[in-house]
Amino acid sequence: MRVVIAEDSVLLREGIVRLLEEQDCAVVAAVGDGDALLKAVEAHRPDVCVVDVRMPPTFTDEGLRAALVIRDQYAEVGVLVLSQYVEERYASELIGGNPGGVGYLLKDRVADVDQFIEGLRRVAGGGAALDPEVISQLLVRSRKEDPLAVLSPREQDVLRAMAEGKSNAGIAQALVVGEGAVEKHISNIFLKLRLSPTDGEHRRVLAVLKYLDT
Repeated sequence: MRVVIAEDSVLLREGIVRLLEEQDCAVVAAVGDGDALLKAVEAHRPDVCVVDVRMPPTFTDEGLRAALVIRDQYAEVGVLVLSQYVEERYASELIGGNPGGVGYLLKDRVADVDQFIEGLRRVAGGGAALDPEVISQLLVRSRKEDPLAVLSPREQDVLRAMAEGKSNAGIAQALVVGEGAVEKHISNIFLKLRLSPTDGEHRRVLAVLKYLDT
């Protein structure tokens, strides 16, 4: 397994190099910033990269942005991100689309050598290695970002019918319920989507717009 390491901390970088070499991995490059990482990938085309999130010059998200470039331009190269924390926006973008050949582990996991090496080999082989904390936070983010997640399945059916232009009577006929039930569901939709009575007749339109935006 041929590996490129991108980590700005010299001590940690050398520690990972030694750890991988002890596991019969070939470390073809060990660099300290995102630009050097991209050059190393271009030059060596490794099986997998181990990438730190925070690297020079700003020590914010250079590593993750470089990882996204690798995912886009070198699909055959696996990417295992190591981080002190979960950067939700970039983690979601990194994992989204094609979840194969990607990993996101918190640095605490490196202390568990067997788990780290197993995850690295899995990523190099086209699989995934995701820290449980990463999965948990992304699920929470997903729920927060979906404004319709607060609606019950029946309320979502009613909102879908509203988006199709159906009247209350038409919705009742389509869902085989009474118009009173439809009116109750619509009231609940307005309440849960925080569309106040002051929005007047526009509430129905605003609710449909929220549906169409998801």
